[in-house]
Amino acid sequence: MSAGRATRTRRRRFDDNDQSRCVDERNCCTRLDSLPLISLIGLPGVGKSTVGRHLARHLKRQFVDSDSVIERELGCSIREFFEREGEQRFRDIEQRVIGELAGRADTVLATGGGAVLREANRKALRGASTVFYLRTTPDELFRRLRHDTHRPLLQVRDPLRKLRELFAERDPLYRRTAHYVIETGRPSVATLVNMVLMQLELAGLVDPSVVPSPVEPRAPER
Repeated sequence: MSAGRATRTRRRRFDDNDQSRCVDERNCCTRLDSLPLISLIGLPGVGKSTVGRHLARHLKRQFVDSDSVIERELGCSIREFFEREGEQRFRDIEQRVIGELAGRADTVLATGGGAVLREANRKALRGASTVFYLRTTPDELFRRLRHDTHRPLLQVRDPLRKLRELFAERDPLYRRTAHYVIETGRPSVATLVNMVLMQLELAGLVDPSVVPSPVEPRAPER
């Protein structure tokens, strides 16, 4: 058995320099046929939907965004619903939708940034899927979102402070829910997708043939 394939039966340890790492070795080697759903969690605007769409396309799976499902059901934007009904009512609907989506097969699921606030959602996602936490810093996220007017929790006087508060509150919950943490930094979408694919391959969850090689093929000598 080669070193790369040995990860199907042996747990891999990640050093501090790895941008992606397994946070629960007991659950990292579950086979894809027994854990078909892949879920992405993280702060608002970290790129869950964008990465999820590309990942689903690469794996030939369906992509679902839980916030989009909720908006179709509500018939209005989440921001409008927040303003009219309040966050608590929204979280009730989100919990029901997450519970329904967690049972789907052959799907890549991008969740809302606050989905992990409820224990029921954390249990549903972790128990029914392989969960990736796309992690970034509040300052980096503010750089991306400083002109965003669609995210209700960021429509405040000091959005950077709000992002720091959200990070302090939610980072431990994201970590508790995730099987893997992907440090996003500033890489391209393609790089982030490849990082997810490589972790799935290392855990024996996808066929290695679908994972791009990190090394460009060498041109034949003339």
